[in-house]
Amino acid sequence: MPFFNIDHILINFDRALRVVSGQAKATRENPAQDISIDNLSEKQQLHSAGLMRVNHVGEICAQALYDAQGQFSQTPAISQQFSHSGNEEEDHLAWSGQRIAELNSHTSILNPFWYVGAYTCGFIAARCGDAASLGFVVETERQVAAHLASHLEKLPAEDLKSRAIVEQMRVDEIAHGAAAQALGASEIPAPVKAVMALMAKVMTTTAYYV
Repeated sequence: MPFFNIDHILINFDRALRVVSGQAKATRENPAQDISIDNLSEKQQLHSAGLMRVNHVGEICAQALYDAQGQFSQTPAISQQFSHSGNEEEDHLAWSGQRIAELNSHTSILNPFWYVGAYTCGFIAARCGDAASLGFVVETERQVAAHLASHLEKLPAEDLKSRAIVEQMRVDEIAHGAAAQALGASEIPAPVKAVMALMAKVMTTTAYYV
């Protein structure tokens, strides 16, 4: 794939605008669609909203990562997998955004910053070659799945809607990591994993409030 492809650049720019402006569209049914009970205290509602805002930011980052890695992948089959995973991540983005609105809260005001930072990381990973790029996905999805599992412990037991969404997200993230592994991911160095974990910590701590 050429380093600069004007069609892909325009498509990705349009996608970025839709993502950061909250216009993501889900192609699958919202896992919480049939759950009508939503009896939360004000404190529980604020806490759930903070956690779902963190998850929404994670999906902003996922869109940017997969867009960059797909555009600059050197193999059509791998680029196609990035596109498929990105589409499922857009479902997550739409579901979490909808849930935040139901909780009478807001998405992160730093979404453009999160997107640009993640796109840069995706670009760097892609330029390191497909194996390294896939390895980056495997580690990212491992960390994300663990993060979502922790949210299932932190969310109020009464918040069945958020819990249903987060559980489906967790299942999908595990599948994305497994798909990347099957395509020939290489193991990324331990220092890179540590930096990724630190960056994720900064993002999750900030996004809970802002």
